[in-house]
Amino acid sequence: MAARTSTSRGINLWEVVINPTNLKCSSLPLLSLRNQYSINFHLAWVGFFVAFLSWFAFSPLIPDVIKKDLKLTSEQVGNSNVVSLCATLGVRLIVGPLVDRYGPRKVMAGLLVIGAIPSGLAGTAHSAMGLYLVRFFIGILGGTFVTCQAWTTAFFDKNVVGTANALAGGWGDAGGGVTFVIMMALYNGLLSSGLMPSVAWRAAFVIVPVPCLLLAATAIMVFGTDHPAGKWSDRHKAIAHGHAGPESDHASEVEKAYATPDETTDDPEKKGGLADIQVTVEPVQDLNMVSELDHAVNEPLTLRLALKVASTPLTWLPALAYITTFGFELAMDANLAGVFLSLDKSKSIGQTQAGYMACIFGFMNFFTCPFGGYLGDLAYRRWGVPGKKYLMISLGIAQGLLAIGLGMYIDNHQDPSLAVVIVMIAIVATTGEASKGVDFSLVPHCNPCSNGFMSGIVGATGNLGGVINALIFRFQPAPVGRAFWMTGIIAVGINLLITTIRVPRV
Repeated sequence: MAARTSTSRGINLWEVVINPTNLKCSSLPLLSLRNQYSINFHLAWVGFFVAFLSWFAFSPLIPDVIKKDLKLTSEQVGNSNVVSLCATLGVRLIVGPLVDRYGPRKVMAGLLVIGAIPSGLAGTAHSAMGLYLVRFFIGILGGTFVTCQAWTTAFFDKNVVGTANALAGGWGDAGGGVTFVIMMALYNGLLSSGLMPSVAWRAAFVIVPVPCLLLAATAIMVFGTDHPAGKWSDRHKAIAHGHAGPESDHASEVEKAYATPDETTDDPEKKGGLADIQVTVEPVQDLNMVSELDHAVNEPLTLRLALKVASTPLTWLPALAYITTFGFELAMDANLAGVFLSLDKSKSIGQTQAGYMACIFGFMNFFTCPFGGYLGDLAYRRWGVPGKKYLMISLGIAQGLLAIGLGMYIDNHQDPSLAVVIVMIAIVATTGEASKGVDFSLVPHCNPCSNGFMSGIVGATGNLGGVINALIFRFQPAPVGRAFWMTGIIAVGINLLITTIRVPRV
């Protein structure tokens, strides 16, 4: 292994470029699996992705088969959606401080194992109350968002952290769309094999979500690492390297940090990377772009620190914006299949078709959210943190205006075209999910020494938005367009409000 200097800029999908100040990667070597940065990146989004396989598994099945099997009313279905979101809201607030103390890798693996238990017991629900309990505890899996974002923030430098966070978050969120397809296909396959509907939906939970959760947790513990410096307890050493001396000394320190096990230790938690890693050391950056993020290290949460973070207006900039983006997305994932069924006056589509149509919103995260994070990084290079702020707000307002337009279209047409509705929803999803990607790129700049707690707050407020929007759809079932334009008005109002919050220059 050799450490060499690079002056390359932009996205580099193969080469590992290390910032010697903090040992973070300032490239995105996602196409190579011979370094710890790409391995941990992929483990982060996969861990978040598989959580959706259980967390959102009810959404495609509950409007029809589960509702009939458990003899639920429409109100009880809506209540179960709210219960699930409330559970995740609380878990994310708890997970944030745990990440700051123990690191994201161990916490994510723990959440996946714990979440597999109620997932395996999903079939034991035989009443509305049983459904509420199962969905409440499965909601624990939503806490993996916090670990996903904190993990990528710990490994990627400020010039690419927006793209890295948005890629991991977007690909993870896309699990919501994939879950629709998997659960519908599996359920229909089990029906074709001769199982009764009441048995088929219960078996589906055991066949897919549980094994995937346990396999992902195992991979995270076996192949993942806590921090570029090695163990989570050694994270402060990365910053110490940045003060070791001139660039040649930095190269030496980086080589030491990424030496092979034979050169340092056989403990997989202590070694910084893999034997074949190709390291490139960045030169010292423009002093005008020196940020608090360069030297920030996650610190254990104390009451004093928690009060400081909570009382800082900057904390609530990405948090309030997330109410309008991910909050709306959660409501869509839970209600969109039902919306399509209610708009289909001719009854030409059933549960399966409605589920496949609804998965579009989640699937678009594969592209729209990462694109937003990439735009956030571009805006940062030219205008600093304010560029990310105003880009996020502009996209959020666009989402709100489009949702208002969608709602008015539905309300003003006695028989609205499903094709038009689907296209409009896709456009709403594009702006909202891109805004969410910029949001992910902004979070690392807000209270960087409490990134876990900060990610927990943002994630929790997103779920709060999901609860608010779910209640709107719950109490405004007809005409359905009213629910859309009400959520759109909330999005526009909140995004206009947060324009007053000041941000650091870099």
